[in-house]
Amino acid sequence: MKRDHSPIALSVNLNKIALIRNSRPGNNPDLLAYASKLLTAGANGLTVHPRPDQRHIRPEDCYQIKGMLDELNHNRDDSIIEFNIEGNPFAEFCAAPRDDFNNYPGFIEILAKAQPNQATLVPDSDSQLTSDHGFDLSGETTALEKIIAKIHQLGCRVSLFMDPDPEQIRRAKDIGADRIELYTGPYADAFTEALLSGNTSHVDRLFKQHVRAAEQAEKLGLGVNAGHDLNLQNLSQYRQLPHLLEVSIGHALTIDSLELGSEKAIKAYCDILH
Repeated sequence: MKRDHSPIALSVNLNKIALIRNSRPGNNPDLLAYASKLLTAGANGLTVHPRPDQRHIRPEDCYQIKGMLDELNHNRDDSIIEFNIEGNPFAEFCAAPRDDFNNYPGFIEILAKAQPNQATLVPDSDSQLTSDHGFDLSGETTALEKIIAKIHQLGCRVSLFMDPDPEQIRRAKDIGADRIELYTGPYADAFTEALLSGNTSHVDRLFKQHVRAAEQAEKLGLGVNAGHDLNLQNLSQYRQLPHLLEVSIGHALTIDSLELGSEKAIKAYCDILH
C-alpha cells in the first residue's frame, strides 16, 4: 500500500502551551509569539480546542490567533496558514472559572467570531480530560446536522472526529461533513505496545482499519485528517495512510520541544510528513 506524494499538513495544537501559561498570572509563555515561532519553523497550521472550563485555550486566544493569521496570510503568495478550532458543537455558555477570565460564550459563538478555516467537531463532555472517541452517528443526528449547516453558513469547513468505522464514516457524509478526523488514540497505544513487545500484529491490524476508513472517506468525497497521540515514532507508519491531508499534533510535539527545542521538533515532524 502506497500513498501519493502530496505533503501532509502539520497543524500544531496549542492547548498545552496555553495550559502552561494559565498556571500562573500573566502571559508567559506568550501564545501568539510561540505560535509565530512554530509557523516560521515550518508548521502549516494551528489548532486550538477551547473547552468551557478554559483550562487551556480561552475564547480570546481564538480571536487573537485569527487576527495574527489574517495578517500573515495577507502577505502570502503560496498556500495559506489554516486555523482549525476543535470542540463540542453542543457546548453552550459557561460562566468564567476565574476572575481574570471572560465567560465562555458557547462553541458556535466562538466559531462565528473567530471564523476559522476548519471547525473540527468532537463529542466531548464538558468535564472530559481529553478526546477519547469519535461520534456515534447510528442514532438521531438531526441536531448535529443542523449545526453543521449553520457552521457552513459561517464559511467554515467541517470535520467530524471519527473512529475508523466505514459505516459511521458514510453517515458523516450523509449529514454534511466535509472531512473526518480519524481518532488515532488506540493506534498510538498499540504502536507503543509493539515497540515494547516486538509484536506488531495488533498495531498492523489497527492500521489496516484506518486504511479502510480512509479509503471509504475518499470514495465518499470526504477529506481525511487524523489526530491524537501521534508522535515522531508512530508517524513513520501512519504517514503512509492513503489520502491523509492533515495531522493535528500538540501533546507529543510539546514534549519533544522540551528535549529538542521547538524549532528542531517542528523540523523533525515536517521531515517525516513532507
